[in-house]
Formats: sequence, C-alpha cells, structure tokens
Amino acid sequence: MKTNFEKIVHIEKIGKANTAKLNDLLTLAKKEKFKPSVEDKEKVLFIGIDFQNDFMENGELGVLNSHKDIENTTHFLYRNLEKITDIAVSLDTHELHQIFHPCWWVDEQGNHPKPFTIITAENVKTGKWKAINYEKASADYVENLEKIGKKQLCIWTYHCIEGTFGAALEGQFSNMIHFHSIVRKTPIQKITKGKDPLSEMYGIIKPEYSLYAEGENNEFLLSLKNYDKIFIAGEAKSHCVLESVRQIVEFYDHNKELTKNIYLLEDCTSPIAGYEETTEQAFQELEKTYGIQRVLSTEVTL
Repeated sequence: MKTNFEKIVHIEKIGKANTAKLNDLLTLAKKEKFKPSVEDKEKVLFIGIDFQNDFMENGELGVLNSHKDIENTTHFLYRNLEKITDIAVSLDTHELHQIFHPCWWVDEQGNHPKPFTIITAENVKTGKWKAINYEKASADYVENLEKIGKKQLCIWTYHCIEGTFGAALEGQFSNMIHFHSIVRKTPIQKITKGKDPLSEMYGIIKPEYSLYAEGENNEFLLSLKNYDKIFIAGEAKSHCVLESVRQIVEFYDHNKELTKNIYLLEDCTSPIAGYEETTEQAFQELEKTYGIQRVLSTEVTL
C-alpha cells in the first residue's frame, strides 16, 4: 500500500474534532490500485457498531478503553483493506425527549431521574416515577419490557442527539472506513437506529420492545448470508454490541454455518463500567450455543 497508516489515522486525535479533509484523504485513496470488492472470492463483512463521539472516553456516555478500541480497529481495517469486502456501521440517533432520557420522567416532587437510574414497572405503578407525556404508553412499555425478559429501563445521559458532534462517527474511524470505500469501490452501509421516542434500540436489528410492533431490519439480516466471514466491533460491548450479536444469531439459529463464522474482535470493543461480568457471561453463552468466535484483531488471518 502506498498510503501509510499515519496519513489516514491520527491516534492522538481519537475522540477529538477531526481536522482531516475528506477530499484530501480520498485523493490519496484514488492512488491505490486495489481490486474492487465485487471481485472478492471470499466475501468478508466488517460491522462497526456505534463508533460515535459520544461513546468515546470524553463523550456524553463515554466507554472506558474506547480510544484503544478505535486504535485497534483502524489498524485491523488497514491491515486487511484488501480482504474486507464491505463495511456496515450503525449510528445511534436520538432526540432529547425519549423514554430513556431524564426529561421523560419525574418523581412526586417533580425531579427528573439521574443518569443510570433504573425504572421498574413497580416504580411506575406506585407513582415513584411518572412520564410527563405518553403516560399510559410509557407504563405499558416498561411493563412489557420486563415481561419479555429484556433489560430493565435504564436512564442514560443525553447522548447521540441527532445533528450534534456526539452523534457523528468518531473521526479517525470515519477516515479509515471512507478510505476503504474509495479504495475498494464499495459504498458504506450506514444503519440509523434508536429514533423511536417510546422504545430503546440497543441492537442494530430491532428495538428491545416496540409498542408499534416494528419489524426487524430484514434486508440487512438477509444480506449476511452473502458473506463467508463477519467481523464485529464497537461500543458498548455490554449493550449495543451484545444485543446486535444476539439478534443476528437468534435469527440464524437454524444456520450454524453462518453463526460460527461470526467473529467478535475482543480488543476492539469494551463494556460500560459495572457490566463486565454479565457481559462476559452473555458472550460465553452465545459462544457455546451458536459457535461465534471471539478473537483478537492482531491474531486474525484473513
């Protein structure tokens, strides 16, 4: 490759404003002579989940070690530029007034819940927490969320608000995937998730629970059959990465040939603090049940 890694990614700027000009970067990419992705015999997909500014260590919902995850991920992509056929990324996208943000709820004194407060169905029934608007729908959501055995409703800090810096792709990761897009002559698939005000959507396939019975992202799910290997990284391992992997393997429960070729890049994803143990247990179960593989990005040979 003619272009050095350091001309694409500036490690010291991870999580900061990206000063690189995309047109300059793509001019460098056009000098490379890689074959187009459509000519790949072995089809490889990389899925980057929520690599956005607000999930970086200095972001509104920062994940510890996320800067190192970006460093490792961009090195992995650079080393395997000629082998990775396509890249898909998810973009967590919200408004202030959503069911998991503080301004949605008040207690009996009119106070909003603090971030990381857990709101249970019992809390809502007793009036400990009350939705300012959509009171019945909010109560139904929390109740049904518990009935189907999903995570309880957690109040998060305001994050990934549409149109803000925090909602944008982390700059150095963005540089690398757009470089790949030009070099391999393939578009980046960008999946927006989380815009329903009355639902949480950790995974890239479907909401945790939807009052409107929204369907799955079937087009993306079905496209996964076109790949021989699928590599996954992102933030946070405990929530959006975990649920994305779980939703994919549950859909393909009948197709272990596909699920055993899903690779979680362990050194390119980190959990939210406090969820380390439950996250490890969950991935051990997915590994055992569906045969997914957990690997280090430095040890993968494509």
